[in-house]
Amino acid sequence: MEKRQMFSLTTRIVALPGQRDALAQILLKGSRNVPGCLSYVVANDPCDESSVWIDEVWESDTSRRSALALAQVKEATRDALPMIAGVGDGRHERE
Repeated sequence: MEKRQMFSLTTRIVALPGQRDALAQILLKGSRNVPGCLSYVVANDPCDESSVWIDEVWESDTSRRSALALAQVKEATRDALPMIAGVGDGRHERE
């Protein structure tokens, strides 16, 4: 039995004032049906009305990196960038 090397990533993104919900929708739309993505969850930070937390689980880091070249991911990134005030408090984990 071959052991799989999954990859997970947790990232906090701070939206510009009033943009959190729109940002979350763009991120969710861009993550639909992406090959190699096992889970992509966007959750509002209950302690900060401008922040969302993104928890991603991928088949591998390679599959995550490959997804960055997909048109839907590029489009979501392009649309989301103007709404982002900052990124931080994330971590990378291998399982």
